[in-house]
Amino acid sequence: MGNLTVIHLRSRGSGSWSPKSSAVWTRPTQYAIFDGLHLMSWIAQKVFAYEQMRFAQEANRRVLPFAWGLEHIGGSANERDPRGWLENFARETVAHSDEWFTATPADDYALSDNVLTFTSAIASPWPENNRVHAQFFQARRSGPAVVVLAQWNSRWEEQQNVCRWLNRLGITAVKLSLPYHDRRSIPGHPRADHLAGPNIGLTLQANRQAVLDTRRTLRWLEQQGYDRLGILGTSIGSCLAFLTIAHEPALRAGAFLHVSTYFGDVVAAGLTTSNVWETLHHEISLEEARRYFSPISPYPYIAHLHGTRKKILAISGRYDPTFPSELTDEFITAIRRDGVVFENLSLPCGHYSMGVPPFSYAVGYRFGTFLFQSLA
Repeated sequence: MGNLTVIHLRSRGSGSWSPKSSAVWTRPTQYAIFDGLHLMSWIAQKVFAYEQMRFAQEANRRVLPFAWGLEHIGGSANERDPRGWLENFARETVAHSDEWFTATPADDYALSDNVLTFTSAIASPWPENNRVHAQFFQARRSGPAVVVLAQWNSRWEEQQNVCRWLNRLGITAVKLSLPYHDRRSIPGHPRADHLAGPNIGLTLQANRQAVLDTRRTLRWLEQQGYDRLGILGTSIGSCLAFLTIAHEPALRAGAFLHVSTYFGDVVAAGLTTSNVWETLHHEISLEEARRYFSPISPYPYIAHLHGTRKKILAISGRYDPTFPSELTDEFITAIRRDGVVFENLSLPCGHYSMGVPPFSYAVGYRFGTFLFQSLA
């Protein structure tokens, strides 16, 4: 096995990856083990350098103020015990998640110039966000169709090639704009700050809204005659796609690019959410973040897939500083332990770098053939 180097990595706050570190993130009090004579392999160093570069290039990233935001999830903005309220809310919501994620079809679907619009199932405080926009890429008039959920802060034109690739395979695709993204962005927030932010209640509401919007999109596809339905999610879109497939009987298959356990763990650990944790870690612990955000986390719902015969594909990067491999491994172990049949692919790349050659070619081939075979 070669020489082993063991290092203890310092973290920021209550558990995060420090962008100034030259090594991969690990949780506080844990250790990173690297095989070989050097701390990291040549490819790992290149990947981390690329991830850092892409992270630094993102504009408009801000550190926003903390808020409990209970008024967005049925509570009171003046709640005297917000921690106790959230603990109870999270526990009850996970226990009754089928009800929390229920969505009826919209009554105002409209398709114009291959853009589907309809009213969201949730009325957020901003009307711009409450009108759903989705790009329609039609391959056939019936048969297989996939809803595509892109990454956090994705732009309107991103992942269009993913949809065109699915079209070449004979699969119709609908790329859904997530809450607070592109055409749903709200004044003063060019980034989708409210889908993953330090306002706990608003983040919970926004992610629930995304799942309900996805289910409304699936109802429209059914109305058009599509009867073999799948879902494809990337990064936070992967999380949302998993929440959807765990609660949506009509979905036959799901491909997930980047996977993890708990929403709160990724916020605390992830490079791209470091600005969010910069606020949160002063107010709540990592354990509280894990519990408070559990209703929008994949881990509690793995058991929902047991016995459903849904097809699952998980693709991850071994050098991912946004969805750390430790969390991915925990997810894979849990889903395997629960007896859910799935396929997985691990590539020597990171988060941003999964979307560029040569990794993007391998990813596209794998999820394309998987969805083609699963929805045949």
